Amino acid sequence: MAEEFVQSLARGLAVIRAFDAATPELTLSEVARATGLTRAAARRFLLTLVELGYVRTDGRLFALSPRVLELGYAYLSGMSLPDVALPHLEHLVAEVHESASVSVLDVSDIVYIARVPTTRIMRVTISIGTRFPAHCTSMGRVLLAWLPPADLETYFAEAKLERLTARTITSRDALVAELERVRSQGWAMVDQELEEGLRSIAAPIRGRNGQVSAAVNISSHASRTTIESARRDLLPPLLATAARIEADLHTPTTPRPT
Repeated sequence: MAEEFVQSLARGLAVIRAFDAATPELTLSEVARATGLTRAAARRFLLTLVELGYVRTDGRLFALSPRVLELGYAYLSGMSLPDVALPHLEHLVAEVHESASVSVLDVSDIVYIARVPTTRIMRVTISIGTRFPAHCTSMGRVLLAWLPPADLETYFAEAKLERLTARTITSRDALVAELERVRSQGWAMVDQELEEGLRSIAAPIRGRNGQVSAAVNISSHASRTTIESARRDLLPPLLATAARIEADLHTPTTPRPT
């Protein structure tokens, strides 16, 4: 496998991933530092991406262009899940009056693939393609909890369990214990571990093969939703929504009509 690895492609993708919501514009030096590339190599990759239309520059600062969305849409267009989930999210949001989302796991991050917001409750605007660390999000906990053991080991080998708030779990042992609890109860709740004031609850979505392929959540501000009220008022409609999405995806428990 190693002899088939294209290092230049990996480096080019690393340059694209250096840009995010927190750093939408970067200088050449910042890109080199974020990717571990030399300035000369970073410059070659950036200018190539500029030539291909994926990056724009004013001569000093570089930023992703809208064309980079084609890379994500190529993936999303092959998925039925976002289209299936969206009307169910809309129904859920109308019922509970809180934001709801669906995400999938990408290495150590969750990636949002569908979302229906209400009022903005985070400092960062969430949109399709937004990424957050899996270890401190309710959807991430769900997706990690049902990973095969070998894949979970790979996750721990690659993930950085960063402390984002005073409540964030950063110990592997503590996270493993929490994942076991999530598997046992069938859902996850995260209380202000990603951002102060943000409380969220998530449930698994199983695909046609019966495996957990995505997660759905409801997020709310801690000032208006206690842990008890989240369990009482948000969890039942969340679980019902996950079941309806699974039914529409034709999981093994709901055979495809003939």
